[in-house]
Amino acid sequence: MKKQLINYETLLAVTKSISHSMDPEEVALMTVESIKTSLEAKGCSLFLFNRTTHELELAASYGLSEEYLNKGPVNALKSIGESLKEGPVAIYDVSDDPRIQYSEAAIKEGISSILSVPIIVGGGLIGAMRVYTAERWDFTLEDVNFVQALAQIAGMSIKMAKYVRGLKSSIDVLKSMREVQTQRTTRRTPYEGVPKSVPSAELKNIG
Repeated sequence: MKKQLINYETLLAVTKSISHSMDPEEVALMTVESIKTSLEAKGCSLFLFNRTTHELELAASYGLSEEYLNKGPVNALKSIGESLKEGPVAIYDVSDDPRIQYSEAAIKEGISSILSVPIIVGGGLIGAMRVYTAERWDFTLEDVNFVQALAQIAGMSIKMAKYVRGLKSSIDVLKSMREVQTQRTTRRTPYEGVPKSVPSAELKNIG
């Protein structure tokens, strides 16, 4: 019961902190640190899915060594791939499970068990949250639900933060265009001072 209370307190604290942050990096780091600390795990990492390379790119990690984090590209299909399609997957023993892409690196890092949870926002996969333990761990439904809840909150916050950043960028472009047009001359034709079209690259940031 005490553990459940701690998880709820952590969930509320992280949700409150995330609601005040529009920095994707800060949100990601805050989430992995909170999960690692609350579950007393060895480490926690948040990955974002690259649709071009089909790799999971590290966004934030807490508790793991640089050597392990730089072990190589994480293939979304080879590294606990079913967790990205079917939902949360718990690996009890990394030394004896074919779903682990870098089992030797995990053993060297002192990792025994891994919980992988997909991050899905708006019906689309955007990444995965993974929890690593030093001892073999039977993850409970409570553990999975807790990690999944924070992963979803972080995913929505990251996507919203990126949207806001893109929107602000486009607004700044429009403002700078107006300033240039205004400073160019005090004599205006009906078309002077009208903002030019936003470049296609900027429009992509809005979407």
